[in-house]
Amino acid sequence: MNQQPLIIEIFGADIVCASCVNAPSSKDTHEWLQAAINRKFPKNNITFSYIDIEQAIENDKHRDIAKRITEDEFFYPLVMINEEMIGEGYIQLKPVYAALEKYGYITEV
Repeated sequence: MNQQPLIIEIFGADIVCASCVNAPSSKDTHEWLQAAINRKFPKNNITFSYIDIEQAIENDKHRDIAKRITEDEFFYPLVMINEEMIGEGYIQLKPVYAALEKYGYITEV
């Protein structure tokens, strides 16, 4: 198995995005995504991170993305894998899994 170490970052806020009616909260998306990925790819080399866009952010890249979200350039939650945007707003598993497979992750049955 040739898996690259990955960083999955979920940017979001406590309040559900106004444009994402009936979508789960950002924190719920973070927990759900982590559980789904760990179930589908149990032997992974993935670090999960949740970035609250309403809190002070020290990392310059994270702060820039948070600013772009607050300026309505992106919806939240926003999911990034190794600094590549995978999805925003209502997150679906299919594009996330496709991105993981691109990095060498294989489904274990």
